[in-house]
Amino acid sequence: MSYKTILVHVDNSVHAPERIDVAARLARDQDAHLIGAATTGISGEFYRNSAMMYGGVVPQDQLDELVQDAERSLERFEAQARAADVRYERRISDDEAQNGLVFQARYADLVVLSQCEPGEEGLLLGPGLAAYLALNGGRPVLVVPYAGSYPHIDRHALVAWDGSRAATRAVTDALPLLRRSARVTLVVFDPSRQYGVHGDEPGADIALFLARHGVKVEVLQQPKPEGMNVGEALLSLSADLGADLLVMGAYGHQRWRETVLGGVTRTILASMTLPVLMSH
Repeated sequence: MSYKTILVHVDNSVHAPERIDVAARLARDQDAHLIGAATTGISGEFYRNSAMMYGGVVPQDQLDELVQDAERSLERFEAQARAADVRYERRISDDEAQNGLVFQARYADLVVLSQCEPGEEGLLLGPGLAAYLALNGGRPVLVVPYAGSYPHIDRHALVAWDGSRAATRAVTDALPLLRRSARVTLVVFDPSRQYGVHGDEPGADIALFLARHGVKVEVLQQPKPEGMNVGEALLSLSADLGADLLVMGAYGHQRWRETVLGGVTRTILASMTLPVLMSH
């Protein structure tokens, strides 16, 4: 089992080169096809303009600038993809990033995004692009922190396990990465407080599932540190173990058009210090 199609968000942000580099290395390691997806946001410009009191035509030079920005970002993507020696293609749409990437995600095995910087989560972006894609895209997302460089995500993976549907999806979706990781630790926090979830030996059944897929895994049962929530405990344990990848379920639900995140997901996306694979 491996990823065959990897989709990476392409824009002109300062974080794009690192996210594209991570995606390209994964494509090379997995012998996958890499797709760079850029969006112009023109549809959003038309919508916002028509919603104004007197509405009007969006100036052509403004539309041209949006297209040119997207094209320049795709040119930089192509240069990185060629340097990485991977099969690739470029795609561009006139949607906003959220809607455009959700549509493209349906036809990929994995989506690579960047963590939002503080202040980027505004009225239009809601909880951020990574959270939106994790909860709505139907595919696993690999979120790369906005700060730092991540040349390796195959040395020590930490898997967060609580027996839930989301965690099950994340473990299954991460199999191509977990099979290549030199070390995998599966952590269960406070298993005795989750009655009827884990069976006689918490973590044993999912560890057996992973072993049958060729993953060498160590199960770690431990209490959540006093004064920390689960998200903080996961990041602290990741640092203690020297993990280079965190695998976890993304928790949340839809309320009308608003995406409401669970506390663990919100904490991780706000404070992540390593790449995180999330599935919903």
